[in-house]
Amino acid sequence: MSAHANQAYLNTRVSILATRLFSPAVAGGLVGSTLEEISQGFGLPAILDQGLSARAKNRAIEQALITTLLAELCILIRPMQPAERALVLNWGRKYALFNLKSLIRGKLYNLDPREIQDNLYHLPPQVELPVQELLRTENVLELLRQLEQGPYRFIAHQAREVYEQKREPFALEATIDQLYYQSLARQVRQFHDGEQRPLQLVVGALLDQIDLMWLLRFRFAYGLSPSETFYQLVPSLRLLRRDLLLQLANLDSLERVLEALPEPLNGLLAGSTSLIEVQKRIGRYTAREAHQVLRHSSSAVARTLSYLILREMDLFLLFALTQGKILGLPADVVAIAVELADPNCPMVGRLEHTVA
Repeated sequence: MSAHANQAYLNTRVSILATRLFSPAVAGGLVGSTLEEISQGFGLPAILDQGLSARAKNRAIEQALITTLLAELCILIRPMQPAERALVLNWGRKYALFNLKSLIRGKLYNLDPREIQDNLYHLPPQVELPVQELLRTENVLELLRQLEQGPYRFIAHQAREVYEQKREPFALEATIDQLYYQSLARQVRQFHDGEQRPLQLVVGALLDQIDLMWLLRFRFAYGLSPSETFYQLVPSLRLLRRDLLLQLANLDSLERVLEALPEPLNGLLAGSTSLIEVQKRIGRYTAREAHQVLRHSSSAVARTLSYLILREMDLFLLFALTQGKILGLPADVVAIAVELADPNCPMVGRLEHTVA
């Protein structure tokens, strides 16, 4: 199959899968769905397993949703060219890095290998870590050295150097996250012409979101200095570039940072008074930009990445909904928690009455 035919096939695949994304009406309807309806509609039998604790149910549901997402990723990368496949796989490898952090914590606290393994996600081979080999390592440094032999070598090598210098778990995990997003930005820069621009839009929006949340947390929640904060950030491909991040890191309050943001972030985040509120609003920005690329771009790889980002958001909305229902929370509370209703909106009362 020619490259042009591959692109056409992939664009068709993405368009078909995009019909699974939640419309506002579908998302709102899920609030009123029963656990039985959600279990049947999304293939989540653990919801109804009376033999599982609430914690075990949530873990099984989360695993099932991650499996769904990564199964779709593996389907979409099949017709891709090597550079496209590498970028999309790299995006999916963040779940392996979640496992890596669990392995590192297990080694740091001398947990039993079986206990560590119970906290790992089961992932497809395309993104999985060599878990059994890593479980047999004696300590964090040996674990990272072991990883230097495979596709995670770039992250493992630099993370090991940081840990050797600082021996701080926080610095190690922050470095892993930073290197992951640096690798995504670097891969986008390798594309040209019609592919690079839409990738810059969607990955740039993702980096804008990550940078802003990291900056606010590091400066105002963790109390890091401007220089320490700036060092942890990954310059975006879009709005929050290096010079602006340096300026923002030197500001002394959340309000001043938000005021100094460029549009559309300034208007979107104006009036936010907490990190939670900022996180909710900046997530809408990323979703909007991904929708734009999915609908209007001709780049198959950019549309694929946009779809996966939006699909991930939907699946974790579903996860949050099921958590609330398993805990027996009222429908209006669940709707507010997953941002399907405003706490002060009069529709909340009507929604509760309808569901009841």
